[in-house]
Amino acid sequence: MESIVEDIVEISISTRPDCISEDYLIFLDSVKKEHNVNISIELGLQTVNYHTLISINRGHTLSEFIDAVLRIKKYGFEICAHVILNLPGDNIIDTIETAKILTVLKVDQVKIHSLYIMENTVMGILYKNEEITVITKDEYVERVITFLEYLHEDIVVQRLVGRAPKENSLFVNWGISWWKIKDDIMDKMSKNKRYQGSKVKAQIEMYKNK
Repeated sequence: MESIVEDIVEISISTRPDCISEDYLIFLDSVKKEHNVNISIELGLQTVNYHTLISINRGHTLSEFIDAVLRIKKYGFEICAHVILNLPGDNIIDTIETAKILTVLKVDQVKIHSLYIMENTVMGILYKNEEITVITKDEYVERVITFLEYLHEDIVVQRLVGRAPKENSLFVNWGISWWKIKDDIMDKMSKNKRYQGSKVKAQIEMYKNK
């Protein structure tokens, strides 16, 4: 069968985990089969800490994300999860647990974002009033590396740090270029011989030896 449009080989859909329904997936499956086109679905998880999800008013918790992933996998669509590793209220344990859960669920891809805070938002007001703080750039670099260590090596990492428009923003990447932060992450990993999936393998070996 021919594709919908010439040279189009895949459709990527970005949505919320609580917007996934069986009807939508059945329709997408029919599109995939009828037009011979791959379909991937990007889901915004951000963190597995459901207390944080509630505090930032995400409108869903971890259970909706897990349910969405399990539903999508039945149809064989690839899944990309979005995470933010420096949300106020999260710590390094949340970072590790987020990587572990994505590994267990066998998502295909991950996009890592750094938090940005905009004017005229609830978080913006909290930030201005110093009711919330953002971790340092060095702490963020360490969280990204730790996240990668607990993320299975087969999961594709599409992004290590996000970008945002400076207009109307209160906080974006510590005022540092995104590529500089990316380079810091890569340099520290190389220098200290830390790599994606290293802690996953250690866990597997630990269980084998029991």
